[in-house]
Amino acid sequence: MEPAVIEHVQKEIDRLANKEVFIHLETTNGAYASHFDESFFSSGAYIRNAKLMYEHGKITGKGPYRVGLKMNFGWVYAEGITHFEVDEEDRLLLAGHDFSGKLAVALQISEIPFE
Repeated sequence: MEPAVIEHVQKEIDRLANKEVFIHLETTNGAYASHFDESFFSSGAYIRNAKLMYEHGKITGKGPYRVGLKMNFGWVYAEGITHFEVDEEDRLLLAGHDFSGKLAVALQISEIPFE
């Protein structure tokens, strides 16, 4: 993966807009609770192969970034994105790492289901 560059990520988000895609979205304690003692607070979210179509998407911020996907019935967004890549299967893989390098958030968009 390489550091997220707004222009490159936006181009890939736009490429997948208005298509049926599969989403993988995952957060860990690092995304929202990095300032808490882990024994005090624990959080996480995970969804894989949610099928949806988004009208448009946007990457915003000064880094780490927020990526939002606007659907006709709401939004999907991930906050804390620091890195991205387009893999050999043409999937957009976005990740956010905390200050210690631990994965805190992942948002992946694919035209084919994830294994």
